[in-house]
Amino acid sequence: MGHFRRRVSRFLGAGLALLLTGPLLAAQDVRVAAVYFPPYVFKTEKSQANGLLDELVAALNQTQTDYRFVMVPTSVKRRFRDFEQQRIDLAIFENPGWGWQEIPHVALDMGLEDSEVFVARTEPGREQGYFDSLEGKRLALYHGYHYAFAGFNSLPEYLSKTFNATLTHSHESNLLMVLHKRAEIALVTRSYIGDFLERNRQYAGQLLISDRVDQRYRHHVILSSGAPIKPEQFMEIYEALRDNGQLEKIFSRYQVAVIPRAADSLKAAGAAN
Repeated sequence: MGHFRRRVSRFLGAGLALLLTGPLLAAQDVRVAAVYFPPYVFKTEKSQANGLLDELVAALNQTQTDYRFVMVPTSVKRRFRDFEQQRIDLAIFENPGWGWQEIPHVALDMGLEDSEVFVARTEPGREQGYFDSLEGKRLALYHGYHYAFAGFNSLPEYLSKTFNATLTHSHESNLLMVLHKRAEIALVTRSYIGDFLERNRQYAGQLLISDRVDQRYRHHVILSSGAPIKPEQFMEIYEALRDNGQLEKIFSRYQVAVIPRAADSLKAAGAAN
């Protein structure tokens, strides 16, 4: 009898353990591209990830248990290959026109808007008219980025020769080049400028930010057709964050506009058409 009771006890214990761990085991991993892009991603290493992407991924995981969104480090150039080879399932804060045209995907409108603006050093008599023309001015640009003023041509040779541009891999370096008079104008996202000045308050009042906008970023999610999550499923989870105020809480302090839910936020693109 004692042996029988022990067997029943072990059976019930195992059953209880399965019930407790079942939802965790059922959660499917969704691999999210983590590309260095302050203030969205400051660190791409999993153990040191921070920024807006990290906060958004945490919110997506906290609001449901069917999927576990996992950040996977990649780079501006490598993300396309990783996407095609299914090392990543989706890329967030993207735009379908940033090199995705020939890659099968579905583009999901996030209803988030940031902008790229011109930044110069504050000087006596320098006003907004300074940004009307870029001719003869040294530019500090981010390597690999697509700029509207350059016709979205991101080739370093073209930007260097045509616009006297120095290309770096750091928004902070570009702003410091302007502050230290090694460049006249840098192009930086409005969201990053606020973060930079918050961390470097000694530069308050030393930067002139243009009213002129080079481009507005209407952020999208680029989703693979082979991803474990379907477009409708992702948008249901994501829009729940808009409805409960999480998106506003995460993005408003970086001056990223959270706009009303789009009527049609799914758009098939590339060879997926």
